[in-house]
Amino acid sequence: MPTFNFLDRYSPYALGILRIVVALIFIAHGTQKLFGFPAPAGFNLPPLFSLFWFGAILEAFGGLAILLGVFTRPVAFILAGEMAYAYWMIHAKQSFFPNLNNGDAAILYCFIFLYLVFAGAGAFSIDNRKNV
Repeated sequence: MPTFNFLDRYSPYALGILRIVVALIFIAHGTQKLFGFPAPAGFNLPPLFSLFWFGAILEAFGGLAILLGVFTRPVAFILAGEMAYAYWMIHAKQSFFPNLNNGDAAILYCFIFLYLVFAGAGAFSIDNRKNV
């Protein structure tokens, strides 16, 4: 049976790429809710200082912090909590099953951010440049 241990040296780079890709998609969710960009959300833009507005701020600016890899662990912890809240308070009320309540993304984001809390930022991050 072949072993893939030779890939271990690329782990920080794979983690960095995962962090960057997740952050770019997450930022798009926030900017869609805040500014109607890249496409208008399926609902009106959230009222200023509403719960949805704060969520959009977290998505846009927390996503930017994750993208840059700055304060990755604490920001990822906050974003994991936001996504857990979004799933249980919004999606789960519609159905128990994630594929029926459109909560798949919230679950995936929650666990990816939770992973970043423990794994750190990986390569290509400001955190690694300042030895955090």
